[in-house]
Amino acid sequence: LKLLLCHLIDLKFIEACLRCLRTVFISPITPVQLLYTDAAVIPHLMCLLSRSQRTQEYICQIFSHCCKVTLTLKVGSSMAVLNVQMQALKFFSVLAYENPQVSITLVNVLVDGELLSQVFVRMMQRDKSIEMQLTAAKCLTYMCRAGAIRTTDNCIVLKTLPCLVRMCNKDRLLEERVEGAETLAYLIELDVELQRTASITDHLIAMLADYFKYPSSVSAITDIKRLDHDLKHAHELRQAAFKLYASLGANDEDIRKKV
Repeated sequence: LKLLLCHLIDLKFIEACLRCLRTVFISPITPVQLLYTDAAVIPHLMCLLSRSQRTQEYICQIFSHCCKVTLTLKVGSSMAVLNVQMQALKFFSVLAYENPQVSITLVNVLVDGELLSQVFVRMMQRDKSIEMQLTAAKCLTYMCRAGAIRTTDNCIVLKTLPCLVRMCNKDRLLEERVEGAETLAYLIELDVELQRTASITDHLIAMLADYFKYPSSVSAITDIKRLDHDLKHAHELRQAAFKLYASLGANDEDIRKKV
């Protein structure tokens, strides 16, 4: 791991290091937490993904094993476990984005006899942290857009889509609302049935109108820091709302009229 963090240029040496790490980490006696001890490791491995077909293969194998083990850890047992789970979840979302081959591989992964997609569904439950719900929804969204999960699958229609709509609620933080709206826009962009379902879920179209109410009235704000925060994120909220409006009305004239 330390050698890889030296930003070595020689591709063959990098591949050799990764091949060695793969052998080490797929061993049942290796504690997978070692992979997460240095915060720089995961971002660096992500950068190495595109170096060659072999680097992608080895890194995927390393994380497929480590993330499977990580996700089986008991949720809530400790903050350290939750942090490790979130790192694994974030890596899956990066890995699956616009990557059909990886997404198809992930959709067939079993975690203690349970499909990985169902593990993600459980992570979207309301008793989980907002960060975990949103990241799990992104994983399923990317796997769906990559063609690994059907748009009619219950995990998309009944779980992922409603979860992302919840993230658009005005009670959520501004950053969460932006990310929720942008991810939902990406999920429904090409599928008219998902667009119709989203348009009638939890008054989404009306909910998006609140995205244009920032920054709040100066007279109504006594906290200067909050006003500065609103100003900073106002353009992001509007941009996210426009993206979602565009996806909602992409194929259905009735939805366009509502918008």
